Amino acid sequence: MSTAGRKRGNNEPVDTGKTIAFSINGVPCTAFKGETVIQAARRAGMDIPHFCWHPDLSVPGNCRICMVEVEQDKGDPWFDIGCNMPVTEGMRVLTESDTVKKLRRETMQFITLNHPVDCGICNKAGECILQDYHYEHNGRASLSIDRKNHATKFYPLSDRIMLDNERCIMCTRCVRFTHEVSESHALAAVHRGDHALIRPAEDANFNEDAYSDNVIDICPVGALLSRQHLDHARVWYTKATPSVCPGCSRGCSINIWHRKPEWALKALDPQLNTRIERVTPLENPAVNDMWICNKGRDLAQIFERPRATQARGQGMGVELEEAIERASALLRGARRVVALVSSWGSNEELAAFADAFAARLGTSMAAYAKPDHLPLPGEVLEDALLIKADKNPNLTAATARFPLLPADAAAVLAGTDVVLVWGEGVADDLLPAGATVIRLDGYAFAHNATAHVFIPLSIQTERSGHYTNFAGTVTPFAACFPPKAPVAHAEQLFARLAGHPATHALAGASA
Repeated sequence: MSTAGRKRGNNEPVDTGKTIAFSINGVPCTAFKGETVIQAARRAGMDIPHFCWHPDLSVPGNCRICMVEVEQDKGDPWFDIGCNMPVTEGMRVLTESDTVKKLRRETMQFITLNHPVDCGICNKAGECILQDYHYEHNGRASLSIDRKNHATKFYPLSDRIMLDNERCIMCTRCVRFTHEVSESHALAAVHRGDHALIRPAEDANFNEDAYSDNVIDICPVGALLSRQHLDHARVWYTKATPSVCPGCSRGCSINIWHRKPEWALKALDPQLNTRIERVTPLENPAVNDMWICNKGRDLAQIFERPRATQARGQGMGVELEEAIERASALLRGARRVVALVSSWGSNEELAAFADAFAARLGTSMAAYAKPDHLPLPGEVLEDALLIKADKNPNLTAATARFPLLPADAAAVLAGTDVVLVWGEGVADDLLPAGATVIRLDGYAFAHNATAHVFIPLSIQTERSGHYTNFAGTVTPFAACFPPKAPVAHAEQLFARLAGHPATHALAGASA
């Protein structure tokens, strides 16, 4: 499909319907009409150094580190920045010539002229582009003998972000993001030259930008720091597990960062080894491109709520196997069962539920999909970028299998002798008086003790599966941690509850 008119990472439209032949370092390449050298090189798997350029932002051309050489048939070669140089037919580009390398070293000397080079204490160390390029393209101490100019340290840019102006290289990625992506227009560059600073724009409140934390990711240095995760863990002690944000029906692809097992802490609180260190976007052009909202950054507040680790029968603690047997017996002996199905269940779990109870659905059993979560007070309900009004990751898949629970739930629950509640969002006062209640959930709620049977479940970070977003796009997520206590995996549990010979439904802390 042609994307004529699109300006992703470019100041000019790109037309993918027309191609141009050229070469990079003698390697034949093709570019789309209107594409720049840096874009075409990136698609060909060749990296041209860059600080200010970003594939989803406009091109300011202010860092100059992406300088390339263009060979001429006659006369001297010419030089220009690859981020803003359109590819022309037959162009011969050199990115590793001696002159280009010299220009890069000189540019790096200029960029680090006033940079504090405090990598040892910088939170960006290990994933800092400036650090990487210094080793790759310069590797020399500063030639300047003059004292560095100092700037503001730890400026509170917002309630969520701290700015270290001494580390800032004025790439302006953060400013362009607020103007071109989030459209909050909340950041601006003030003053000039060595005195230039990033500051909140007049008549704008960066705290109100629901996507503000993306500027931390796109900052090429350690200038923009998450106040929430400041000094938590070095990046080389952690690893990223691909997952899906469950905060709304967009289902953004994310990376959940957590401590590597080989770097487990032994002398401190062992829970630090299984906590979420941070959440960052995982690029997915079909869903969220390379952005997520701030709610996605705060998923630890959802996933790390107090867990339910004890199965219960009539409010008393019982073994997990006993709770499963009790629940299965109640379901088999029921006259009419209504199941309230979780919109946070994976596609695999929803399929397992439908398969397990297929013989009873529509006869002595009714199943309704329900939203587990509703918008919180003050939460952004919906916008034109990513955020959707449905605050559940898999209500689309759940309602494809089961009808949505109507607002008048009492009407469908009337005459029910057993109610199976899977997931959150259903208080005791919504259930019919006198009905037997079986609850399945991963978190510790007071109503777990009031259920006739309660079975603790694994949560998203302890299992793998897929979600289907509002547009029908299916995205996988993977387990980050083993279950912290003996709990049931819903996908295997439902066959046991339906009375079928079972696969093993339990998951333990050593799983």
